[in-house]
Amino acid sequence: MSAPLAGGAGGPAALRPLVEQVLAALAAGAERRGGPLPPGPPGLLAEQTAGALAAGQDPDALLRLTEFLAYGSADPADPHCAAHLHCPPLALAVAADLAVSALNPSLDSWDQAPVATTLETELLGELAALVGFPADRAAGVFTSGGTESNLMGLLLARDQILPGDPELDGLPAGLSPQIVASAAAHFSVQRAAAVLGLGERAVRTVPVDRDQRMDPDALARVLAETVSEGGTPVAVVATAGTTDTGAIDPLHRAADLAAEYGSWLHVDAAYGGGALLSDRLAPLLDGIARADSVSLDFHKLGWQPTAAGVFLVRRAATYASLARRAVYLNPADDERAGYPSLLGHSLRTTRRADVFKLAVTLRTLGREALGALVEACHDLARTAAAAVEADPALELHTTPVLTTVVFRYLPAGADPAETDRCNAELRRHLLRTGQAVVGRTELPGEGPGRVRLKLTLLNPHTAPAEVAALLAKVVTAGRTVEKA
Repeated sequence: MSAPLAGGAGGPAALRPLVEQVLAALAAGAERRGGPLPPGPPGLLAEQTAGALAAGQDPDALLRLTEFLAYGSADPADPHCAAHLHCPPLALAVAADLAVSALNPSLDSWDQAPVATTLETELLGELAALVGFPADRAAGVFTSGGTESNLMGLLLARDQILPGDPELDGLPAGLSPQIVASAAAHFSVQRAAAVLGLGERAVRTVPVDRDQRMDPDALARVLAETVSEGGTPVAVVATAGTTDTGAIDPLHRAADLAAEYGSWLHVDAAYGGGALLSDRLAPLLDGIARADSVSLDFHKLGWQPTAAGVFLVRRAATYASLARRAVYLNPADDERAGYPSLLGHSLRTTRRADVFKLAVTLRTLGREALGALVEACHDLARTAAAAVEADPALELHTTPVLTTVVFRYLPAGADPAETDRCNAELRRHLLRTGQAVVGRTELPGEGPGRVRLKLTLLNPHTAPAEVAALLAKVVTAGRTVEKA
């Protein structure tokens, strides 16, 4: 069997029939699936997967396995697949991503990615300006997503705020570095603290309100307590778009308090950063320009294939501790001769040119068209919330801020524990039957009565009637579970 390459002058000719096979298989798999995900319990799909792999070497493996993948996927383009921050990517962005896969540039050195290296630098300047950072003084990098970006923000916070040279000295003796974040902040904040050697207990949580928005008075209190107990508040992490409710923390107040205590301000806008594309919604993030670092994810409210994360710092000089010299990648004399290197901008070495698909999207559609998609999803969430409020079998938790609707089904006469059980089981019923992918979460606090369902509406082409049909499925599933 021949094994042609995707690159070179002959690459497009080799790819063309294979791409046609993939497209045909995607269509066949979606038709076979017939809904947002394949029906059946997880064990059945595992058996089918083992069977698909047991076929061994097969000249038609591309066609067969692609069709199986399409059949066995949760398709975020289906209006009834609405559980997570899992967007349906734009066809334009997927096509652009194919070019990157074929050419396979790696951004760890200029001579592996001449144009992509420059393209990333230029586009990051535009994204910095979108956030409100001075484009001529900011810096950044494309990342695998918010988890990596949050780690980078806290790494730079540690290196900027704590005395000494972390490369030579490690953590300074006698200090108790602390990170202050809301109780609704992403779990990657704790994970980053562990990776950085601070320990997860170094993260001090700030209470949130019913909408999961950080309480600014409580933030002031936690910072004061941290210092009084001998701790050093290395960073304040504010969230612009919590995973569950889309809540946006008080960014100006967080910036004021971070400055007062000499702390780094990192804003996790992996979800809410998409609001910056919309003139109508951008004011929700007023104050983000005061951050020292920011996380953005365009594989959420940006409709890019995963991954399209972005990490930005307001001042390029704060990047100094990540600088690295590898003579086989970025020798100093090459840089002096005008060959730039992005090696010191990332925690990774080999790094894909994820910038390209976003560059193509922005140049083709523009911010205004992308902003209209954001607004369409926001409008859809408001419509869905109104539908929940109008149905006596459902209870809305809070008014949507971005595109997430948090609610629950109310079984007749049930106590809080039974209500929790019913909502958890009705969601699994919808998964088993292949009818819908609905999210689940739990509100902060203790005891029963905290389980909630969640719609994360990221398909701008979904119609209000399709959301109404999804909510009707939730109610029908709830009644089925009640009777079981």
